[in-house]
Amino acid sequence: MKAWWHMEAGKDAARFATMLVETARAIRPSLTIADGIIGHQGNGPSNGEPRPLGILAASADVFALDRALVELLNVPADAVPTIVAAERLGLNTESIEFPLQTPDQLRVTDWKLPDRLHPIDFGAPRVVKSTFKHLYIRFIKEPMAAYSQRVGVRG
Repeated sequence: MKAWWHMEAGKDAARFATMLVETARAIRPSLTIADGIIGHQGNGPSNGEPRPLGILAASADVFALDRALVELLNVPADAVPTIVAAERLGLNTESIEFPLQTPDQLRVTDWKLPDRLHPIDFGAPRVVKSTFKHLYIRFIKEPMAAYSQRVGVRG
């Protein structure tokens, strides 16, 4: 469904951010882990500059974790559409503990943001390809794998 969601809401950053936040709120993950050992700054992720950060973070509150990481990178909260959407929905309420280092020890003061936010919609060809791939896996590949396990076929 990811491709369909991108096609549906990806042209509007605020709408897409709200969709992401609502999805996270519906799923309610009990643990979120953020790998910030190496980040991509600037026009990433595909055109970003790799930058060593040395941060590995985890929280039971996905929204508090996002907010803490934005603060560590010294990025204005109103520049991040998912933070704006979460705040609008009243979801950035908990604080994060830093058991090994303080926020001041981890803070990045010169993080480069993208030149501009690009639409993150997927065009129709990508959506169609994604849909056919999903259908192939669900209705052909998985049943064949289950059948081969039942009859003892290997390969």
